[in-house]
Amino acid sequence: MQLHSTLQSLLFLLASSSAALGAAIESHGLSKREATGEKLVFAHFMIGIVSDRTSASAFDDDMKRAKSYGIDAFALNIGTDPYTDTQLGYAYESAANNDMKVFISFDFNWWSASDATGVGSKIAQYASKSAQLKINGKAFVSSFAGDGLNIDQVRSTAGVDLFMAPNFHPGQGDFSKLDGALNWMAWPNNGRNKAPEGGIIISVIDGDDSYLSTIDDKSLVSPASPWFSTHFGAEVSYSKNWVFPGDFLWYQRWNDILALAPQYVEIETWNDYGESHYIGPLSSPHTDDGGSKWVNDMPHSGWLEMSKPFIAAYKAGSASVSNYITDEKLIYWYRPTPRDIDCDSTDTTMGPANNASGNYFNGRPNGWETLSDSVFVVSLLKSPGTVTVNSGGTHYSYDAPAGAAAFSVPMGIGAQAFALSRNGSIVFSDTSLKQIVTNCICGIYNFNAYVGTVPAGVPDQLGSDGLTAFSNGLKVACAAQTSLPATPPATVAVYATGTPTPAPTSHI
Repeated sequence: MQLHSTLQSLLFLLASSSAALGAAIESHGLSKREATGEKLVFAHFMIGIVSDRTSASAFDDDMKRAKSYGIDAFALNIGTDPYTDTQLGYAYESAANNDMKVFISFDFNWWSASDATGVGSKIAQYASKSAQLKINGKAFVSSFAGDGLNIDQVRSTAGVDLFMAPNFHPGQGDFSKLDGALNWMAWPNNGRNKAPEGGIIISVIDGDDSYLSTIDDKSLVSPASPWFSTHFGAEVSYSKNWVFPGDFLWYQRWNDILALAPQYVEIETWNDYGESHYIGPLSSPHTDDGGSKWVNDMPHSGWLEMSKPFIAAYKAGSASVSNYITDEKLIYWYRPTPRDIDCDSTDTTMGPANNASGNYFNGRPNGWETLSDSVFVVSLLKSPGTVTVNSGGTHYSYDAPAGAAAFSVPMGIGAQAFALSRNGSIVFSDTSLKQIVTNCICGIYNFNAYVGTVPAGVPDQLGSDGLTAFSNGLKVACAAQTSLPATPPATVAVYATGTPTPAPTSHI
């Protein structure tokens, strides 16, 4: 870990519900928390991938679902697409109809920091709408990047009181005119928008600390994200092919948030499928940028389930999630293949290769070695129990305490089965629909995570709109349709036993 001064310079280089839950949140109701600006949870929502939505009702499921888990507002990430205003109008209308809040998050990959007048004008279009999130009467506005934006000009052009909390960077942006700031970097990194390397590890907590020391008495929007993996190649103009360490990230990050108790939390993201950090459903209507190759058959709704008691605990000001678990369950996740699988080789014994795909870093994503070949399990329990895992024929068992706990087991090839028992009797059990395999699925490196729950949740699949660019860049034939079976596969007979590993307690 680097010294604080080193951290500052490195960050300069960063590339840009259940009734019980309702009761827990009610004492800190949204209207009060809007007025006082305390303990709000946002989820980043990509407007750029929902151009095919034709009415406000197309947003209703997203709004209702997010609200039921304790999410207060969507941060509507916008570029400069011709359909932006249409979709913003639908989103604001749906939010109003469903008692949700929304606000604009300007994406400065597309907006220019020199266009303060344009930013202010866009804010003015929506700031007076009933669904606009306001803090003490001030319209909340955020961004991705945007250092150098003239905040005075934005305020003057908008013509309304604003609560400006953009993603300016310590040592780079001028924080003096802001009301708060968003720490976007929700993944351990090397300070240059890539995975840790060469002994340089900047944790998410390091980023929070750097922002806190920069913003003084202003508000921190602290990030929470479960994963990051993207594998675009030469088939798109914005080729990117990297991962960040994910393993226990979602579990550890929520525990860190309970300890830090930031004023706001932003989940990254609800629906950025291309970067694999979505917690919203695959079935949420959206267009496909080609990321469906690694998103198909990879639901993440279990991560949304896991966040529910943590969000309730955060809003109640508790450092422990234990009293906010209303439904016992196991949440598990894993990658579909071992990390050292070779998808560039022409050796067909490894499965169909995607040789000559144009991907760089020898095809494997940058940072691939920072992820472990493991199956991760989080237990949310009201009382202690015994958790068992059968990973490809190796049996693991451990005593899980009441509350939340996390363990991992080595990745075994084949079926993945999970169970909770007490006093020798099984409480619930299930086998995942997704097996771990040693062939390159659709010929590519897929470092996305499959997330499931026990008891199993409702099946979640991409719609036809989310599969339209599935074959872009593929060099092998692969059907743009779900391949998950209707019923779980047979488990592998137990032939060995192993010892699970508890989650690290260090910050990430």
